[in-house]
Amino acid sequence: MERLDLVVGEYTFSARAGGPPDGELVLLLHGFPETSYEWRHQIPALADAGLRAVAPDQRGYASGARPEPVDAYTIDQLAADALGFADALGVDRFHLVGHDWGGAVAWYVAGHHGHRLRTLTVVSTPHLVPFAQSIAEGEQREKSAYMLAFRDPGAEAMFLADDAALLRSLYEGSGLADPDAVAEYLRVFGEPGTPGQPSALTGGLNWYRATDFRVSMGPVTTPTLYVWGTDDIALGREAAEATAAHVDGPYRFEELDGVSHWVPEEVPDRLNALLLEHIQRR
Repeated sequence: MERLDLVVGEYTFSARAGGPPDGELVLLLHGFPETSYEWRHQIPALADAGLRAVAPDQRGYASGARPEPVDAYTIDQLAADALGFADALGVDRFHLVGHDWGGAVAWYVAGHHGHRLRTLTVVSTPHLVPFAQSIAEGEQREKSAYMLAFRDPGAEAMFLADDAALLRSLYEGSGLADPDAVAEYLRVFGEPGTPGQPSALTGGLNWYRATDFRVSMGPVTTPTLYVWGTDDIALGREAAEATAAHVDGPYRFEELDGVSHWVPEEVPDRLNALLLEHIQRR
């Protein structure tokens, strides 16, 4: 697997990549608390199909892209980064894939910059409008209550106390069973920040601190695949099922029975097959 750097404005983003440079670009956006490592099973599968798969470490995660101010992590800036990744690769239109927070960014890009996308694939995360509605008045209110703790100024210390016991439990208690993945994420998020350089953990938490999910979006007209696991402890059925009403283009909702939040890592072969089918038919 290749490692490369993407320069977007004043920041440099590390990335994992694979596939022929002239293949259609598939941009993969990771979630929290993960990195581009979460796409380690998808990149080779996409590359073997002749696609150019690139998974950046996003703002706050890449060591060269960790601004200090919380207001540098609003979703419009995160979406601008995604477009900037494609620009840095010299690509106008591309396939966009996002999981968890990366999925939120992917929905936002599709709602505001759909002309740049060939296809959209979102894993776990519902469309942001029904998600916000469910937080306000539905089942997501309870499921998303943890976000208040994530926004607290003391969240970093909370996660890392007692040999990162809370961070470990977040992975292991929610279905991420790969010990190598857990070890890699603990390594990244356990590294301390320095003066003028926040830690990756602070960078990831700043995504929560900078947004309330109440965003305005145009209709999504891009051909869209939405993949959701029925055992996702963080993202419920209500908003998942309501997502269809917010996609005007071709739409497929794929429900994975018994699968947790960590779809790309828990059932990589199933996700790879869905991804390739969706991308290659367009």
